[in-house]
Amino acid sequence: QVHLVQSGGGWVHTGDSLRLSCVASTRTGWTYTMAWFRQAPGKEREFVAYCSWSDSENTYYADSVKGRFTISRGSAKNAVTLQMNSQKPEDTALYYCAANWAGSTLPGDYAYWGQGTQVTVSS
Repeated sequence: QVHLVQSGGGWVHTGDSLRLSCVASTRTGWTYTMAWFRQAPGKEREFVAYCSWSDSENTYYADSVKGRFTISRGSAKNAVTLQMNSQKPEDTALYYCAANWAGSTLPGDYAYWGQGTQVTVSS
């Protein structure tokens, strides 16, 4: 059984930065792509970014966060962070990390999920 444990998040003003972290409970044999999704109240869960296991430079971002958010893997590869800069009120959501065999923007493709962490950006 794989568990993804998230940390970080909180409340910030527009333009501020936050960092989210996610660590998988197992390092041995960890070859998953790791990603971040978010879900605002009353909305569908949406893709934010993913980072490949095999190539940490292989990243993909949603247009809404491109240039502001950065996803990166730790050297152990079973951890991922999301650095969120220049935040906007529309970034307010519950953020989830996820893991899957391959990169995908579809939440249904991900096998493992973190517990979720709230990010609130006030104007």
